[in-house]
Amino acid sequence: MLEAIVGLTALGGGLGIFLGIAAKRLHVESNPLEADIEEILPGQNCGQCGYPGCAAAATAIAKGEAPVTICPPGGRAVAHALAAKLCLSVDLSAIADAGPQVAHVDEEVCIGCTKCARKCPTDAIVGAAKQVHTVVADACTGCGACVDTCPVGGVELQAVPVTLQSWYWPKPGETPPAGGDGVLSQ
Repeated sequence: MLEAIVGLTALGGGLGIFLGIAAKRLHVESNPLEADIEEILPGQNCGQCGYPGCAAAATAIAKGEAPVTICPPGGRAVAHALAAKLCLSVDLSAIADAGPQVAHVDEEVCIGCTKCARKCPTDAIVGAAKQVHTVVADACTGCGACVDTCPVGGVELQAVPVTLQSWYWPKPGETPPAGGDGVLSQ
């Protein structure tokens, strides 16, 4: 029994040292600018920008292959922060700033075709075939993929309802962000 314990301890220690050396020798340096840009992006990984996620979008922005106005969910605030980070001047007048949005299924119109649920990248729409569907607001990224897919127009994007977790108290003289008018919904 003692030989097994000593043997496994020696094997674990040897493998740990080997992995530590391999991590040091095979370490690949990443661009720190990409990490900074990815922190500014909202992290929804919705794909509205045309890239598979925020990490790929951050890489494209850092390389100069994508504009700083690429993120629809981020709106003006993210575009302004990215422009400031990259020391660029950008025209923000063309960017619509609707604020954070989530999908909403109109139960009166829903026919239960499941097309919206199959199209949702985050599985935020739940429901069975020929049954009314609903959206799990905490899982919805507001990408809008389900809106275009619905054959009867029963899915729309709405502003995120204000709750205790998302309530925003504006500073004096400051306008509140879209959807954050200071009124709590129950």
